[in-house]
Amino acid sequence: MTTTTGTAPELDGRCITTIRTLCIDAIQAANSGHPGTPIGIAPVTYTLWQRFLRFDPSDPIWPNRDRFVLSSGHASALLWSMLHLTRVQAVDPDYEVLGQPAVSLDDLKRFRQLDSKAPGHPEYRWTSGVEATTGPLGTGAATSVGMAVAGQWLASRYNRDDFTMFDFDVYVQAGDGDMMEGIASEAASFAGHQRLANLCWIYDSNRVTIEGHTDLTFTEDVAARFIAYGWNVTSVADANDLDHVARAFHDFKSEHERPTLVVVHSHIGYGTPVEDTAQAHGSPLGPEGVKATKRFLGWPEDAQFMVPDDVYEHFSNGVGARGREAREAWEAALEQYRAADPELADELDRIQQRELPAGWDADIPSFPADPKGIASRESSGQVLNAVAKRVPWLIGGAADLAPSTKTRLTFGGAGDFEPDDRSGRNFHFGIREHASAAIANGLALSKLRPFWSGFLIFSDFARGAVRLSALMEIPVIHVFTHDSIGVGEDGPTHQPVEQIVSLRAIPGLLVFRPGDANEVAETWRYVMQLRRDPAVLILSRQALPTIDRSATAPASNVARGAYVLMDADGGTPDVILIATGSEVGLALSAREELTAEGIGVRVVSMPCSELFDRQPQEYRDEVLPPAVKARVAIEQASTLGWHRYVGDGGAIVGMHTFGASAPLKMLIKKFGFTPDAVSEIARRRIAATARNTVEETT
Repeated sequence: MTTTTGTAPELDGRCITTIRTLCIDAIQAANSGHPGTPIGIAPVTYTLWQRFLRFDPSDPIWPNRDRFVLSSGHASALLWSMLHLTRVQAVDPDYEVLGQPAVSLDDLKRFRQLDSKAPGHPEYRWTSGVEATTGPLGTGAATSVGMAVAGQWLASRYNRDDFTMFDFDVYVQAGDGDMMEGIASEAASFAGHQRLANLCWIYDSNRVTIEGHTDLTFTEDVAARFIAYGWNVTSVADANDLDHVARAFHDFKSEHERPTLVVVHSHIGYGTPVEDTAQAHGSPLGPEGVKATKRFLGWPEDAQFMVPDDVYEHFSNGVGARGREAREAWEAALEQYRAADPELADELDRIQQRELPAGWDADIPSFPADPKGIASRESSGQVLNAVAKRVPWLIGGAADLAPSTKTRLTFGGAGDFEPDDRSGRNFHFGIREHASAAIANGLALSKLRPFWSGFLIFSDFARGAVRLSALMEIPVIHVFTHDSIGVGEDGPTHQPVEQIVSLRAIPGLLVFRPGDANEVAETWRYVMQLRRDPAVLILSRQALPTIDRSATAPASNVARGAYVLMDADGGTPDVILIATGSEVGLALSAREELTAEGIGVRVVSMPCSELFDRQPQEYRDEVLPPAVKARVAIEQASTLGWHRYVGDGGAIVGMHTFGASAPLKMLIKKFGFTPDAVSEIARRRIAATARNTVEETT
């Protein structure tokens, strides 16, 4: 560290140069990273944080803080430098401030190294001060729309004439790549329609991507596009002009009807030997390039990770003091709010701790046995409404499919979230699956409890955002209906095959495919209690028989992922049938047929294999005894992954091709999902296992 003095403009310049050189040094030390964007846009980031952002580094998670999302996540060195210089404090998983820096200078020196708090891209939960995991371009920007929506919804529910509990703004730093991605366009269109005036995207238009100048691929008028979306658009001709940058943010703050896009013209790799070239994007500058750049910036060329003392002090007196004052005033207001409206204050406490209200599950229905049954999308809609009545911050919608996915909240007062009514709990996301999932992520990052829905076949469109919900460990509920060839006449374009296994492949994502209405109810009961796990509910279009629970195990066993639904009459089974969803009823029908022949059949319902895998080995062996080799898994989906449950002696009744356009009854017969077909396969596996046993003992 060094001690320096100077005028205010000189101090601004010194802070900006410190940001730039910390980024340069971190990337050079790692011999990996993206220096060009942090160097070019640093003056804008500095101005935003130091003069406008309402954020308290000493408590980076206080509820009414402004949010800053670095959508161009490859420029993470910029965020790590800001978190370090502003002395943001670390927060543990229990939301306690630890009294240590979120990003130390040593972390910067170990940029992109194992266990450093300065990883290659911003990672929520890993580093305090990161509002969202970003990196896949466009996704951070789309996620910010959910945060802005959350701010508007929270304000509508909790603000009172004498109390402004929520009025935070959401700032996003994005680049040319973000603007090219479809998800950003989806989200921007939604934000414009919703008139989210608390949202500001800063578009760093440096006109360079990995392959070269954007003239190669991207010549549209972005400003005109956003004007068409209904945004307020302003521009900054030179990223280094701090006064012009400040005017742009003042313009945003004075806009109360539209979201704002600030188009900033910058030079990627400003002052480096590779300024305005693709070489500045994704490669360290090299020792000589570092020295040349520091000479241009007026910095000691051999100094590494140098931070003048007055830089720390300047940030402390700027964003630090402003944020602390705002937080303390908010906390004082909250105490008065508690006295004035203790029930709403209790809700706020529960939201922040991801806790549920007392009696939240009191109205979850129990469904009587019914051989005709009910589609699991229908029973899910009933359960969702029963829960949502008692959990006011459970909000969500559909990608234009609520009448089909049955996710509309229909009870009195639920309403629609609209520009003129922010209290509504139903969201019309439009035909924008990827943005829907990202917006739901943003809502969850704001501590609300979101769900969104669509057809399972279209989960492919949303996969990137679904994956990020698992990576961030946020409890988003993804609801996908029309789960199989049960879609029928719509044909293979709408019949999911590989989607279920694709979702199961995402680490940390709990994928549920309940087998009847009561399993649906218990799935919702389990999922609502999750605090850090996202979940997928995969539901049927067609009716599923409601199982007679007086003759089987209770549906509450859903909480263990898989369970013995109905055991063999004579004790040890000859064969185990394992099924999910609509095939659970099929397994029971096959059991009835085989039992009549004197064959002992155990039926295992496996609504969530991920949960089952988390159970103790002893329980798993009870459900699937290792000694019983004859096993048949049944699922109207890709067979990939089932071998670990059926083993070498087992078989899988599943989909090996795409589906077909025909009535469901014809499809079930064509693809072998009938009691007779399953029973025949079970007989063969029993015979094959018996032969293998004889061979092993002779």
